[in-house]
Amino acid sequence: MNVSEPEPLIGSEYEAGDIAWTLASTALVWLMIPGIGYFYSGMARSKNALSLIMLSCCSIAVVTVQWFLFGYSLAFSKTGGRMIGNFDNAFLRGVLDSPSVGSDKIPDIVFMIFQCMFAALTPALAIGAAAERGRILPTLVFIFLWTTFVYDFIACWTWSGNGWSYVMGGLDFAGGTPVHISSGGAALAYALVLGRRAGDQKDFRPHSMSNVVIGTCFLWFGWFGFNGGSALSANLRAAMACVVTNLAASVGGITWVLLDYRHDRKLSVLGFCSGAVAGLVAITPGSGYVSPASSVAIGFLGACACNMAVRLKHSLKYDDAFDVFAVHGIGGIVGNILTGVFAQSWVAALDGVTVIDGGWLDKNWIQVVYQLADSAAGLAWSFGVTYLILVIMNKVPGLSLRAKAANEHRGLDLAELGEMAYGHLEEKAASVHGIDGSLDIGQAKSGSQSSDSVNEVKLGSVSTLGRQTTDISS
Repeated sequence: MNVSEPEPLIGSEYEAGDIAWTLASTALVWLMIPGIGYFYSGMARSKNALSLIMLSCCSIAVVTVQWFLFGYSLAFSKTGGRMIGNFDNAFLRGVLDSPSVGSDKIPDIVFMIFQCMFAALTPALAIGAAAERGRILPTLVFIFLWTTFVYDFIACWTWSGNGWSYVMGGLDFAGGTPVHISSGGAALAYALVLGRRAGDQKDFRPHSMSNVVIGTCFLWFGWFGFNGGSALSANLRAAMACVVTNLAASVGGITWVLLDYRHDRKLSVLGFCSGAVAGLVAITPGSGYVSPASSVAIGFLGACACNMAVRLKHSLKYDDAFDVFAVHGIGGIVGNILTGVFAQSWVAALDGVTVIDGGWLDKNWIQVVYQLADSAAGLAWSFGVTYLILVIMNKVPGLSLRAKAANEHRGLDLAELGEMAYGHLEEKAASVHGIDGSLDIGQAKSGSQSSDSVNEVKLGSVSTLGRQTTDISS
């Protein structure tokens, strides 16, 4: 009598440690998305604070559904083309235990949910440019369309084994082009289509630095999963990615503070947070390819470039509310180029399988050209397609992008959500100023003080550069 051998358990060929590290990194990247919400919320005026947290969280929900329907298949189907995938894995068909397109060390389903977090984070970054004047419902529609026609394309050509940039030899470990350059280009298009915010620019200052710091901490914490998790395995390369990520963020934060101190003689908290994020952005594409010493240079140069871009924004007079293009777009481009300079084959080989020619440090001079081509294509595609999506949406009844002037003045929290981040404080302020509490909070009686004066406690004019004036008004 023949006794048949038991069939191997599904997924038993994979290392549990690699799966555990990738799933833990998935959770870390998830935390970055509300972190973006808090970061943006703190930089906005209080009357728009809750809407920005809401939009960031909604980005997770909208993109998760899109990823399930066809997003993952378009970006990572194994038989996709040079520019975009196909619908082989629509509705996650066939996505379970076969080796993933990203690495044969983890199964498809683990790689799918890890990459879903990247897809959800990217539009959450981009929509910061429309803060305080972009309607919420059209923004949610935009997130779905943008993920389909911009993110999925760029992710395919950068990370899919069939993508043109991947085949060319472009190096992008964790999302310099798919995440940062694409969100920066989209933010610039969004800011130009919507136009400048109404009101005095001196009033467009952070209302809660504590929210900005909390958001930065969530981002910095999550970035260990963002970069370290992109190794898709618990190995030395993942450890190196975490080390260089922390170094670049630290150097970026210190550099930005010192640059602002030269102008303002203030040690700006907002400047430190902006610099840390700039350092994190710049190190992202090279985090699995560069040494610790190189990451110091990348953090410094990334912070310098982004700081200069933020200052230039005021001269160009476009209203990117939270400097998404200046920090993520420019930071991503600088990071991509510097990856071509500092990438080294021995760092990539720390995972035991990856072989690259390296960058200029390894005398591979053509690598910077590859990085420039990838960056230029990503920026052009994101800006051009985003602009087209927004122009078309503006012509569709019910999908006009900009809030009405009265709602913009009143604040999107009340106008579109009917709730406020600081409702109890607004009620107290309303009672002090004699505002009718029976009306919506923040809406003054005829002849009484405007909602803006109730909504904002003026403690100095802090710009997005982290500068604070000496004028104190009550």
